[in-house]
Amino acid sequence: MPDTVNSEIVDYDALYTLLEPRLGDVHTRQRIGIEKHYHQKVYDRKRRLLYLENWYSIHGLMRGILRASGFYWRGKRNALNIQTRYNTLYSPLIPTRFHNFQILHLSDLHIDMSPEFVHALISAVRAVNYDMVVMTGDYRGLTFGSFQETLKRLALLRVHLKGQVYGVLGNHDCLGMVPEMEKLGIQMLMNENCSISLSPEAPEAQQTEKIYLAGIDDAHFFRVDNIEKARAGIPDNQFSLLLSHTPEVYLQAAHAGFNAFLCGHTHGGQICLPGGTPIILDSNCPRYVGKGAWHCGAMQGYTSVGAGSSIIDVRLNCLPEITIHRLHQSK
Repeated sequence: MPDTVNSEIVDYDALYTLLEPRLGDVHTRQRIGIEKHYHQKVYDRKRRLLYLENWYSIHGLMRGILRASGFYWRGKRNALNIQTRYNTLYSPLIPTRFHNFQILHLSDLHIDMSPEFVHALISAVRAVNYDMVVMTGDYRGLTFGSFQETLKRLALLRVHLKGQVYGVLGNHDCLGMVPEMEKLGIQMLMNENCSISLSPEAPEAQQTEKIYLAGIDDAHFFRVDNIEKARAGIPDNQFSLLLSHTPEVYLQAAHAGFNAFLCGHTHGGQICLPGGTPIILDSNCPRYVGKGAWHCGAMQGYTSVGAGSSIIDVRLNCLPEITIHRLHQSK
């Protein structure tokens, strides 16, 4: 049945038929069911109060407060001042051919929030060198309604991205975006994994040096992540990297045996106190995993503060980022 709340009229029956063979019956039904429920209610009052990113009635209030305090235009400029940050992932399991392999990590684009933002983002990614791209969710600004403008701006960005591009969904993203993003050349990982080889044209038996990339569906709001399924089939003696929108499942990922974990969602607070101290991270996790590099046991993690902005396109004491992760074969 089409969802008449969504302006693009999502045909969920057709979407189920398309994705169920790949995602499985339970995952597909859960995602669709939760989306339809909250689209119909356009998020009930309780959810809006609990989840800051859904509390859109305060847009004007927040802008008014920032204007009155004199921080609004500074925050607008900051939101377009995208930084490039560098992080190194160490492991003896990284194959020799992947030593110094560089991964561009983009998170929390909210790419339809500001018409100027996509151009700032394109300028930032064109200025860096990398071998592969990963995207950790929240591509659109709102959590409901049309995603057509999001797709148009993602298409503009995709033209400027080199190599293979992989992504996962965030709590702002809906299942109907998956086939459309894959048409753009962004391979979505929905509790799935794949192997990355530097010689993909060679027969499988000859691809002896490879790494594994896994991705889970949103674990923050929809809670339809399945780390066990995402981990299935990955050999213990191979380097594995998990993509998640949120850091909230960092413990589960570490104890599932992943070597590295990349995520976003928190925006690093977005509007922070002087020194970059977040006022709120909107994530059920310790603050030490709220932004930047961290460890959980043997697993290395990194939480991007995001390239975009949520609710309002303003950042204070927390500049946006794109991240280059360099793989380093340690002994």
